[in-house]
Amino acid sequence: MGSALGLAAILRAAGKEPRVIVPNEYPSFLQWMKGSDEVLIYEEHVPECEELIANADLIFHLDYNALQRSGSLEHLLVDVSAKRVMIDHHQQPENFADIMYSDSSMSSTSEMVFHLAEALGYREWLSKDAAEALYTGIITDTGNFRFSSTTPETHRVASALLSMGVESQIVAAKVYDSNRPERLHLLARMLQKMEVLKNYNTIILSLNEQDLNDFDFQKGETEGFVNYGLSVEGIELSIFLYPSHDKVKMSFRSKTNFDVNVLARTHFNGGGHVNAAGGVSHESVDQNIIRIKNVLPHYADKLRGE
Repeated sequence: MGSALGLAAILRAAGKEPRVIVPNEYPSFLQWMKGSDEVLIYEEHVPECEELIANADLIFHLDYNALQRSGSLEHLLVDVSAKRVMIDHHQQPENFADIMYSDSSMSSTSEMVFHLAEALGYREWLSKDAAEALYTGIITDTGNFRFSSTTPETHRVASALLSMGVESQIVAAKVYDSNRPERLHLLARMLQKMEVLKNYNTIILSLNEQDLNDFDFQKGETEGFVNYGLSVEGIELSIFLYPSHDKVKMSFRSKTNFDVNVLARTHFNGGGHVNAAGGVSHESVDQNIIRIKNVLPHYADKLRGE
């Protein structure tokens, strides 16, 4: 959302008429960004979204590199007349766009949007609102500059955005310090169920349907839960699972050189980055935990750093 709202603000300032369309509702802790009130959620505005996509001159695909990652929008995006531009930092992109700006060494798509604006000579159209959105995308994708994807260039871009009036403490408060009490109760439940697999330097974190119902779960409230596993000394791999509609979503995080992108792509219908990836399954949470435990022995040496 940071890259989408940031790019939309830049294009609007340059005299264009951008619209941001997402497949479904996104977390409330991101809805403070300027332009959020104009975002079209496809599931709620089907006819309008279909008309906009059909009549668009140019379509930007931001922060995903395969059409199947566009969720319920995929069937509309398979065959469009508009030119396409893909901007993304995940590994192994599919070749579906007319212009592909793909760089897995980048910290975030938001950082890439900033570089695009510079390359096009659009720096003058970078308002404080656009800068706030891009900065938000950078800090959330880098875990507040903790992940290995953070580079000197990432800090240069962040510095440039701060110089445009972004107040880092205010952005951080809006993103991280707006929790409902129910989210903290849900976090406590997950930590109570934490399973440490010392032989594989791995922690498995999970929530089931009952857990989510007990604390009136709202979309986005498990964001960042997977990172708690990495805060444990000696842990190399943290895995978090929870049910979402008719499937189970999984998040994988690693500290050093263990490639969770390979793990997710090979076994859990997912992918991402070396240290951060996701997966999905139509089996239950418990069945997937069993699958994980059966898979880990094949990676034992790497997880132990041997």
